Amino acid sequence: MKSTAVLLFAFASAAAAQGAALPDAASIARGKELFTRSCAPCHGTDRGDFGRAMLPGTDALRIKYQGKLPAALEQRTDLTPAVIKVYVRTGTWSMPPFRKTELSDAQIDEISAFITSTAQAAR
Repeated sequence: MKSTAVLLFAFASAAAAQGAALPDAASIARGKELFTRSCAPCHGTDRGDFGRAMLPGTDALRIKYQGKLPAALEQRTDLTPAVIKVYVRTGTWSMPPFRKTELSDAQIDEISAFITSTAQAAR
C-alpha cells in the first residue's frame, strides 16, 4: 500500500515537472532505436520469424488490462513522458528499474517521444 502511494506521488510530481516542448523528428528516430534495443525485447509486438514464445511486458499488460487498454506501449495514448520516466526509473513487479548508466534521462525522453508519436499516429 505504501509503495502504491509513493508511486502515485512520483507520477504526480513527474507530471507537474513535465515540460510542454514537442519532440523533433530526430529525437523520435533516436527514441525508436532505443526502444527497439532496450524496451522491445519485453514490450515489443513482433514475435519474430520463429514465433518467440513470449514478450513478457506485452503479455503481462495484455493479461492485466484484458483488452481495456492496449498491451503494446506504442498503442497506448495514456502514457505521458513523465509516467514513462517513473516506470523506467522505478520498475514495477517483474520489470527492473533502469539506472542512469543504462538509460540516461535524455534517452528516456527520446523513448517517450517515440511512444507518444506512435500513439498519436494511431488515433
